Amino acid sequence: MDWIYPITICLYSLSLLGYFIDFTVNSQKANRTAFWFLSLVWSLQTVYFMLRMIELDRLPMVTPFEGLFFYAWSIVTLSLFINWKVKMAFLVFVMNVTGFIVMTFSLFVPSGDVPNALAELLVSELLILHVIFILLSYTGFTLSFSTSVLYLLEHQMLKQKKWGRRLIRFGSLPALERFSFSAAAVAFPFFLTGLILGIVWAVIEFERFPWADPKILISLVALGAYGFYLYGRLVKYGRGYKAVWLNIIAFLVVLLNFLLSGQYPSFHIWY
Repeated sequence: MDWIYPITICLYSLSLLGYFIDFTVNSQKANRTAFWFLSLVWSLQTVYFMLRMIELDRLPMVTPFEGLFFYAWSIVTLSLFINWKVKMAFLVFVMNVTGFIVMTFSLFVPSGDVPNALAELLVSELLILHVIFILLSYTGFTLSFSTSVLYLLEHQMLKQKKWGRRLIRFGSLPALERFSFSAAAVAFPFFLTGLILGIVWAVIEFERFPWADPKILISLVALGAYGFYLYGRLVKYGRGYKAVWLNIIAFLVVLLNFLLSGQYPSFHIWY
């Protein structure tokens, strides 16, 4: 099973290369090739997920490695759906740059099972729901962030008067901004629900609220960052450049929180 992972990453890099070529020279052939490589990536990721689930006899979503892998898998899944439904190749490209970074980062995280001392503690439907909601929210935030990046790129191209076919393929600025906001607005309640479920699980298992846990503290900061973005978008700044930058900053807080989530000496040490 171990051979699947490096092959998947190699195919992932080839897919990104194809999308990058399409981005630079508007090549439909490169775009189609990149799509099929990405489809192979999704297939191998799914096979790896199923094999690991059979091997461990549990849902593989509780260790740092498994969280990173599922996050990358969900990004690929959503990007394939977008490519099929709305044909936004540039959005697929930007999303999968994040997905590739996450999957590559997982190579440097221990891929073993949880320690026996923690195995019984982690057999909890509440914890699994917490992880699922959090990771799905991260995927939605990734979609929102990627659309915001496209907004900024198109904004700069318009300022520099770089007209051409590439600019047309971006779509309109208002449409990109609305899409970015909608994705964040959908992901936010998932993130909030995931945090609530995690806190409830921690209180049940440890009989106290772990205020000193850095993971929880940074997660609350990330929740506040997205709450501030949504408030700013709806009430203060409205649509446009400032709101997009708030969205990007909020995502960077979430991404930093996720990538460092296995580094804390607390009950989050395994996730």
